Amino acid sequence: MTLNRALTTVLAIAATTGFALAQGPASPPMETSVLIAGKKVSIKYSAPSVRGRKIFGGSDALQPDNTVWRAGANSATSLHTELDLKIGKLDVPAGDYTLYVYLDPKAWQLVVSKQTGQWGINRDGSTSLDESKVLGRVPMKMSKPEAPVEQYRMGLAAGGDKATLTLEWENKKASVDLMAAAKK
Repeated sequence: MTLNRALTTVLAIAATTGFALAQGPASPPMETSVLIAGKKVSIKYSAPSVRGRKIFGGSDALQPDNTVWRAGANSATSLHTELDLKIGKLDVPAGDYTLYVYLDPKAWQLVVSKQTGQWGINRDGSTSLDESKVLGRVPMKMSKPEAPVEQYRMGLAAGGDKATLTLEWENKKASVDLMAAAKK
């Protein structure tokens, strides 16, 4: 009888664990990349889902207006560029950075930080962005996706020496152009 209970317990744990593994993480790790002028630009982020929550637009949202968002979930979103970039009007030397978004209700701002490797938020829920490490902020072009976006996505689409970074989630779509910086 004890062996039966032990076996039943093991099978129950295996079934539960197997189910959790089959579902995957709530905010799976994702990556998007593009070649600009023959050099790679890549972004790593975690992609949360709406799951019935209000994400943007007001103080009652998961990501309230006029706050800094880590542009994903879990660890802060990372940018690696093999070439000197111009993001909007911001000069971004080749290297590693963290991306955040300032959620201005009129037009979001992409925040590029020299700080890397941090978790996206602090234990108290505040942003992990260290303002003293900010390289700059870039206004983003706002629009609405064709349909509500359940799982957050970032995309890089290229065209020669230029690319567009697009963020889409819930009922928001924001984009900004990236291009190879002019040779000095």
